[in-house]
Amino acid sequence: MTPPKPQTDLRWLPLVVGGLGGTLLFINRLLTPVLLDSQARSDALGVFLSALLILVGLVWQQVQPRNPEAVVLVGEAGMELQTDLPDAVQVELAWMSQILLTNTATRSLVVWYGDRILLRRGILAPGKTVTPGAILGRVLEKQRPVYLVNLKLYPGRFEFDYLPENTQGVICQPLGRNGVLILAANAPRSYTQQDERWVEALAEKLTHSLDQWSSLPENPANG
Repeated sequence: MTPPKPQTDLRWLPLVVGGLGGTLLFINRLLTPVLLDSQARSDALGVFLSALLILVGLVWQQVQPRNPEAVVLVGEAGMELQTDLPDAVQVELAWMSQILLTNTATRSLVVWYGDRILLRRGILAPGKTVTPGAILGRVLEKQRPVYLVNLKLYPGRFEFDYLPENTQGVICQPLGRNGVLILAANAPRSYTQQDERWVEALAEKLTHSLDQWSSLPENPANG
C-alpha cells in the first residue's frame, strides 16, 4: 500500500482511526455487563483491524517521500577503478562508494588523489579529468569540506565538468592535502547534517589508507 503525499494529513489517518477504534472497543467492553460469545469474536476482530491500521500508519510515517526537485542525472551508470592500487585500497574504495551511493543522496562520485582520478562510480559523465579550480583549491587549502547545496546557483559550477551535467548538489570533502572526495546528488539541498558527518568519517578512514599507500616506495607516484 502506497502512502499518500506528505503534504496531506492522510498519512496520519490509519493511526487516528486505529487508535480511535481500539479505544471505543475497550470502552464498549467495560460497559458491557454480560459478554456474549458473538461479541467476544467481534471484539477480537475489531482489535485485530485496529492494530493493523496502526501498523500501516507507522509504516507510512517511516516512508521517505521522493524529493520533488530530484532529477535523473545524465550519463551511464558504471564504475572505473584504477587497477594499479593495492587490493586493500581497491576494496575500501569499492566499499566506501557503495555505502555512499546506497545510503545518501549521492548518485555519482569521484575520488581524486595525487593528481589523478582513482575512482569514478555511479552515473558517469564524459569528462575524465579533474582540473582543480577555485572551489577544490579552497577545499585543499582550508582542509574543510564545501557543500554546494544547489549547484546551478554557483558560478564555479563549470569546474565540475567531470560530473553529470545536471548535477544538483555537490559535496567536496578533503582527503588530506593530496585529494578530494567529490559527491554529486540528483536533488538540491538533499544532504542532511548526519549525511555530512558520515561523509567526513568515511573520508577520514579513506585518507588514512591512501596516505599509507602513497608513502610506499612501489607507489607509481613515487617512481
